[in-house]
Amino acid sequence: MPVLEVRGLRRVFGAVRAVDDVSFAVPEGGSLGIVGESGSGKTTTARVIVGLERADAGEVHVRGRSRADRARGRERGRQRRLARAREVQMVFQDPYLSLDPRTSVEAVLRETLRLHFPRADHTRRVRELLDQVGLGTRAADALPRQLSGGQRQRVAIARALAVEPAVLVLDEAVAALDVSVQAQILNLLADIRERTPIGYLFITHDLGVVRHVTDDVIVMRHGAVVEAGPTAAVLGAPTHPYTRLLLDSVPHPGWDPERISAARRAL
Repeated sequence: MPVLEVRGLRRVFGAVRAVDDVSFAVPEGGSLGIVGESGSGKTTTARVIVGLERADAGEVHVRGRSRADRARGRERGRQRRLARAREVQMVFQDPYLSLDPRTSVEAVLRETLRLHFPRADHTRRVRELLDQVGLGTRAADALPRQLSGGQRQRVAIARALAVEPAVLVLDEAVAALDVSVQAQILNLLADIRERTPIGYLFITHDLGVVRHVTDDVIVMRHGAVVEAGPTAAVLGAPTHPYTRLLLDSVPHPGWDPERISAARRAL
């Protein structure tokens, strides 16, 4: 059973089909990349999966259960919303915007744990989470402004992992970081994946990231999937002209921007 399965997903904004009949699956412990240019529909797809957008059609299943399930009654509804939040967590591009600048690292993690696991040993779990993302207890009292960009992203990852999600959605999660820090975060994610059954969904325009951390990839254009398959096969021998255009657009020796622009206009 896939940890995440998406079937026939659609999301329309006026006359624009932001997501148009998108389907894919992520196995337990697997890693799938969604690539495409701005406006391709990849981020909207992620927001629907997380629950920040409502789909117009299609289904999202986590561990075989539909994300559209609704519990009746106020308390049962709250419990179901918390359970849905625990299933899928999201890490955004800029962690500084998603962290309270007045709240320490430890307080951020404790707040999440109190909400989802009110009877757990929060002190022990906070220490485990900090160790898991390579921060250690020295960072517990720090405010977001006292941390580097890479450290803030580690805090964001720790907060997401605190609820033990089945799926972690990473929306351009390393795009704002220096190359060396990107490598550290990607290696951290690879280590976490080896130790847990979590499934990753990477939303990115960076094909280098896709090569490094994903098993499979789908390529989106104008809301639709134009190519899908194992990452090595898709990026090594693409069959769709748009995928080839994305690969050719990456600067390399002999790179010709005018030829790329002509190919884009033709496509």
